[in-house]
Amino acid sequence: MSGACAICGNESGNRLHQAREMMFGLRDVFTYLECDDCGCLQLVDPPSDPAPFYPSDYYSYASGRSGRLAWLKDGLKRRMARARLYGDDMLGSLLLRRFHAPPHLEWMAFMGLDFDATVLDVGCGAGELLREMRRDGFRNLQGVDPFIAEDIDLGGGLRIHRRDLAAQDGAFDLVMLHHSLEHMPDQQDVFAHLQRLVRPGGWLLIRVPVADSLAWKEYGADWVQLDAPRHLYLHTSRSLDRLAGDTDFTRCRLLHDSTGFQFWGSEQYRRDVPLRDPASIASDPDQPLFGPGQLAEFERRAVELNARGAGDQAAFFFESSRD
Repeated sequence: MSGACAICGNESGNRLHQAREMMFGLRDVFTYLECDDCGCLQLVDPPSDPAPFYPSDYYSYASGRSGRLAWLKDGLKRRMARARLYGDDMLGSLLLRRFHAPPHLEWMAFMGLDFDATVLDVGCGAGELLREMRRDGFRNLQGVDPFIAEDIDLGGGLRIHRRDLAAQDGAFDLVMLHHSLEHMPDQQDVFAHLQRLVRPGGWLLIRVPVADSLAWKEYGADWVQLDAPRHLYLHTSRSLDRLAGDTDFTRCRLLHDSTGFQFWGSEQYRRDVPLRDPASIASDPDQPLFGPGQLAEFERRAVELNARGAGDQAAFFFESSRD
């Protein structure tokens, strides 16, 4: 026995794993408990001060920049978005046949949400996805993140608030968490707040790394998306459904969307190469760690795993059944 699971309470057969901080190469060692029942991985010794593990150049704080002819690209993207959501734009439909819709448009179409939907992005950093959605034509967007330095006013009514989830109010057609739930303590409290913020009949979209994946089985503590100590919880579909089962959310869809990162990042960690190392692919795409064609093979394997439901990250679509 290695302690009780914070998600399902199981105390029997749980295992402990030692993992290093390898994004920045600090190599501090942390301990994760793996629940023998729901499969959730959970950090048992989080740092007393997490700030050193979230420096100012942490990736979610970065903001994208518009390139040349941005106005033209944005206009074409709006036509594509309109065609995907409303089906009434001929040019947009032609563009969709050639380029396909970006993932967030497919998510919105599946949920039946259009440009007028009220959307809250939780843990959005500098709000790059919100900026892209605004360029597509979505009108009622806002974000919340407790770790940004100050509120960010992006103009046109789009604002990212520096505040905790507990302080957020309102009722939204969609609340989404893109790779932020795994950073949050007190997961039951998080779901209680999410239930409060999603309107009756609304949607909750959660994208997270998942431990019921081939990458965790194959790489263990070297799995790149374990990301000690920033990731406090790495769910399985069973453990996330367990959390949702205590609310009025019903899972309607599970979509695996992993990439080749699960392989090349984990292979680097296995070779003791941090993600931010000059020799890393993240720093130099032409680095010699992997042979010709190997990165393409990693991407091919990711597509195959996603189709089998074994990729290392997934999107969970929950609908609120609250009256």
